[in-house]
Amino acid sequence: MSAPARLTSKAERTRSAILAAAEALFAARGFEATRLEDVAERVGIRRASIVYYFRDKRELYQAVLLDVFGGLLVEVQRAFQGSAPLASRVETAVSAWVEYIGRRPSLPRLLLREVLDATGDAPVLREQTAPFFALAQRLAASGPRPAPGEPQLDPAHLASAIAGTSVFYLTALPMLVPELGAEPLSPERLRAHREQLLRVTRRLLGAPRRFDKS
Repeated sequence: MSAPARLTSKAERTRSAILAAAEALFAARGFEATRLEDVAERVGIRRASIVYYFRDKRELYQAVLLDVFGGLLVEVQRAFQGSAPLASRVETAVSAWVEYIGRRPSLPRLLLREVLDATGDAPVLREQTAPFFALAQRLAASGPRPAPGEPQLDPAHLASAIAGTSVFYLTALPMLVPELGAEPLSPERLRAHREQLLRVTRRLLGAPRRFDKS
């Protein structure tokens, strides 16, 4: 391996380590309470080294959100590919959402903190979530029309119900109902959560026969 390649590989590993450390700290403490010194200490580098990769804390935070939500978007888009009935693809996307949370447990807390801490119209969060709502709108427009008298499926309502349920289940519920005991991110609890979300999804989709064509 050439010297430039070794340097690039080391730089990439350092950048990835910074993102991972920042993701954990931002999720646990929020943006304001997280210092670059804390991130550097967790990585084992100097604070000044972070500035080589990210200009300031705001840029690092945006990079973390892009990494987390970008990875989720890839999984959701993959779930909607193919020619399966729309309802089946929606359910696949719900399962992909839960599985992704299992791999990136900081996602619900980052989402909750951004909503609570943001001011104004939350531009940082909107930038990351806009592709998901755009995808949902396209899918709703391409699906079958509801029967006369039946309401049109609201993709924003469906997405909010799914995401909101998971955020509450994984962040607030363990504190409000500690006697539930089991770790909410354990494989068993995640499987149970996925099944509950699928039930909710089917109810929000309405009668399955309306979605027998993509």
